[in-house]
Amino acid sequence: MTRLRDIVQLAVPFIWLGMVIAISLIEAPLKFRAPGVSLPIGLGIGRLVFRALNAVEFVLLAGLTVAVLVASIGAARWAGIGALWLVLLTQAAVLRPLLDRRAQLIIDGHQPPASTLHLWYVALELIKIVTLVLLGWSLAGRLLR
Repeated sequence: MTRLRDIVQLAVPFIWLGMVIAISLIEAPLKFRAPGVSLPIGLGIGRLVFRALNAVEFVLLAGLTVAVLVASIGAARWAGIGALWLVLLTQAAVLRPLLDRRAQLIIDGHQPPASTLHLWYVALELIKIVTLVLLGWSLAGRLLR
């Protein structure tokens, strides 16, 4: 069991980081540049993709949390885990539903007023990326010593 816990602690932050980079930094902006993808179609795709990403992120974070529960990882690493929970919960429970409603308005042909919701989501994605890099590096260093 210890070996599995160590593998989870080592692999999850970097697998998760790769997913966030691939979807948030590469796929999301590029889909709107693809021929034939209108704004409503791109928003519809984005809603599905980010809902799925958040679901997988919750599974990864829950697995990582369980893997470190019995380990002595230190306060800074626990702060990283806590920050990831806070960011992900804020994105999935607060921002994504609001962004989904805006997207649905656009898909339905309406023009909602300007909003900073997307910028907040992106800012949290950047915080998540930095946290995953630091936490992953820290856990890897701890395990590989």
